[in-house]
Amino acid sequence: MNLVWLAVAGGGLAILSGSIAAAVRPDIPEWEQHVFHAINGLPHWLLPVLWLPMQLGNLVVGTALGLAIALAAGEVSIAVGVVLAAALKVVAERLVRRQLQSKLEARLRPGTSETDAVLRGSDVPPAGPSFPSGHVILVAAISCVVDPLLPLGLLWVPFLLTALVMVGRVYVGAHNPLDATAGLGAGLLLGGLVAAIVH
Repeated sequence: MNLVWLAVAGGGLAILSGSIAAAVRPDIPEWEQHVFHAINGLPHWLLPVLWLPMQLGNLVVGTALGLAIALAAGEVSIAVGVVLAAALKVVAERLVRRQLQSKLEARLRPGTSETDAVLRGSDVPPAGPSFPSGHVILVAAISCVVDPLLPLGLLWVPFLLTALVMVGRVYVGAHNPLDATAGLGAGLLLGGLVAAIVH
């Protein structure tokens, strides 16, 4: 099982590296602008559908749910893994932003970096750094840690929720697409490493 999670971590590293390579430029690529507007321009009635899954990317909510799943299964080591994944999320998000700040000057919130971005919700920041998406890092990392505790038929659910958070963060205007893919890569990298340790 450890090798599987190490492979997940390796895949996450590849996604993160590819996202960084695509994002390091003086502007938002045209293809990414098209993807952003395709998602951000989806109908307003989708907000209630995407709002709930997006809360899993909130540090308190996502960590609490991960802990609840681990403790309900009586797995203290998994609970420790959830807390570790949440702590690493905070460190990784800040580290990536600090290390790449000079190379990602154009990588700002869509309210600043995209034309006619629709910002949905009072908690969506209109400005400031946005790479990578911390919400996506958290939900992807905790998904890896708790996934083996779920029944076989439900193993796909955490990763579906991760995908919904990715789409949701672009939909509400909080992130550009590469911010979300970078968050996915970082989350799989961290979550895969933590899962390899605790499982």
